[in-house]
Parts: sequence; structure tokens; C-alpha cells
Amino acid sequence: MLTYFLIAVLVFTTNVIPFFMPATWTVLSYIAVAYSIPVLPLAFIGAVFATLGRATLAKLSQTIIREKIISEKTRKNIDVIKKQLEGKKTLTVGVVLLYAFSPFPSSQLFIAYGLTKMKLRYIVIPFFFGRLCSYTFFAFSATRIVRAFFPFSLNHLFSWYFLVSQLLTIVTVYLFAKIDWQELLKHKKLKFV
Repeated sequence: MLTYFLIAVLVFTTNVIPFFMPATWTVLSYIAVAYSIPVLPLAFIGAVFATLGRATLAKLSQTIIREKIISEKTRKNIDVIKKQLEGKKTLTVGVVLLYAFSPFPSSQLFIAYGLTKMKLRYIVIPFFFGRLCSYTFFAFSATRIVRAFFPFSLNHLFSWYFLVSQLLTIVTVYLFAKIDWQELLKHKKLKFV
């Protein structure tokens, strides 16, 4: 039981901290391989606490970044995209679900969503189900591949992919806040505020 509690704390923490944290699927894959933890409970705990961590990150980005850091002009700009997304809730849910099946980092998605102040249920429910499936797949695949072909080490978690993805996450969040959404949506012109 203590093992699962520690995994939950680790997964939650890595999902609240938005940058320079290893992808959850790599952490869970490592744990599955290194400690022979059963994949299904590991994936379930991973999905629950990754979702809670990302929801917390969205709320923090709303209360800290939106309310205290960015300007009123930038807030109004972000409200343009909020208005567009609110009319397309099914599309939002579908896109998040598809994204959650992938191994790509999700911190920028939750930060951007938090900046819009939209209801979290449209993002956390599909995220949970998508990550549950993807974590199960990746952890199961990792255990099979590693045992069959090569030893696994912690150094693989901090590869060039990890560093590049974290830098791209920072750039993506910055650009999201700086795009003039009114201009882009109305006139189809990319402009920055």
C-alpha cells in the first residue's frame, strides 16, 4: 500500500510542476519494469493522480498567471478563444481525448486551458480516460520490450527528447497567450499582442 501511495505522490507532483519533469508514461513504465508493479493498478493510479495534478496546474495557472501576472489586454485576448471553445464543447472533449492517448506532454494544454477559466470537466474527464488507456499501453509495452531486448535505466528518462519537449512546452504556452485571437478568428491573420 505504501508503494502505491508513493507512486501517487510522485505522479501528482510531476503533473503539478509544468516544466522539466519527466513524462508520466516514462515514469510509470520505469516503475513497472524496475519494480515489477502490476500494470493495471499502476496505470489506474497514474491516470487518477496525473489528472488531479493537471487539474491543479490548470487552477494554479488561472489564479496565479491569469489573475496576477498577465495584463488585462492579454486576458481579454485569451477570452476570445474562450468564447470560441465554449461553443464547441464536444470538439474540445474529443480533441483532449485524442491528445490524451498520445505520449506528448500535456502541461501546456492545461496551462492554456486554465488561462481561459473554462470549466475543467470538459478537459479532465477525457484526459483521465485517454491517459488510463495510454499509460496501460505504454507500461505494458515497456515491460515486454525491455525484458525481451535490453536493460532499462533512469538515464533514458532524461534524453534529448525530454529537454526539447520541455523547451517547446514553454514556447507553446508563451505563444498561446500572445496570439491575437480576435484577429486570427475573425480575419484569419496571425498577429501577436
